[in-house]
Amino acid sequence: MSKSPIHKLTEANWASYSRLHHPDLSSLKLSWLLDVSSLTQRLILASGGQFQVEVISEQWIKPLLSERELLGMRRGTIARVRQVRLLCKGSPCVFARTVIPYSTMHGPVRRLAMLGNKSLGAVLFSDRSMRRGEIEIADISKHDYLYAQAMHGVRQKSDHLCGRRSVFYLSGKPLLVNEIFLPAINNLK
Repeated sequence: MSKSPIHKLTEANWASYSRLHHPDLSSLKLSWLLDVSSLTQRLILASGGQFQVEVISEQWIKPLLSERELLGMRRGTIARVRQVRLLCKGSPCVFARTVIPYSTMHGPVRRLAMLGNKSLGAVLFSDRSMRRGEIEIADISKHDYLYAQAMHGVRQKSDHLCGRRSVFYLSGKPLLVNEIFLPAINNLK
């Protein structure tokens, strides 16, 4: 039995900006990658209010190895994985992948399972218990699993994408948010 093409894809190398050297990143890309405020709010402003969340998938599956390790999850454990596109003026600008461990989905955090096409960022940044961990960034190439997920169905192509991820804590419980910036982000300020 041969492996499917998805198994041939790799994972991006994530690291803090201070540990990586990125001479090719423009100041515009850096402003998106390193901004610690609400990405949702920034996209709403940049699009003149023409912002939407398009849900791609939401299911209980095994996270990627680096996601599992960052969240301190045991091997074989499943998580609630939500993948969405954030649209500005009808164009997909960001692919977001949220990984919520089963152990996080108790108490008030349960509401995250019922977001539908609402923005996770709006929930996170309105919760007074929210804390954000360090931002990690990555250059995501055509060989990476998240590239394939992010670019599926996107017309405007690029050989590399920039991404960032952070562990957020709600009521002390972790969840991981990956945000991959699609080519249309370059049309916003």
